[in-house]
Amino acid sequence: MRFAIALALMTAPVMAAAQSGVPPAALSDTQLPDPAAEARATALMQTLRCLVCQGQSIADSDADMAGDMRALVRRRIAAGERPEDIRAWLVQRYGDWVTYDPPLNAVTWPLWALPVLLLVVGAFVARGSFRRRGRGA
Repeated sequence: MRFAIALALMTAPVMAAAQSGVPPAALSDTQLPDPAAEARATALMQTLRCLVCQGQSIADSDADMAGDMRALVRRRIAAGERPEDIRAWLVQRYGDWVTYDPPLNAVTWPLWALPVLLLVVGAFVARGSFRRRGRGA
């Protein structure tokens, strides 16, 4: 028990120092004044994956990088850029991983084919299992 307390006391300063001292980007948590522009920005942010969290969109993530990406999206939308162009720029910069809907190409076809393949394999396994049960009864 003493070891656990000592370990916790020793790691607390390290964990506190790990917090970023950089203030968040200007538009990371502030909505745009134009509701239509904010709606376009929010819709785009929901489709972009946080590169740190990987399981959350940049709209939902608390990571510093997601905040920077939210600010970037809002600045570009406010400047009049189309969401499709912003998305294309982010995909060009970070790769298809940044989007929740990767395009079908030579690199991503296994992502699209794997669920279908797993369903087919599961159907064959289930069929074989049901046949064995039918013969044994």
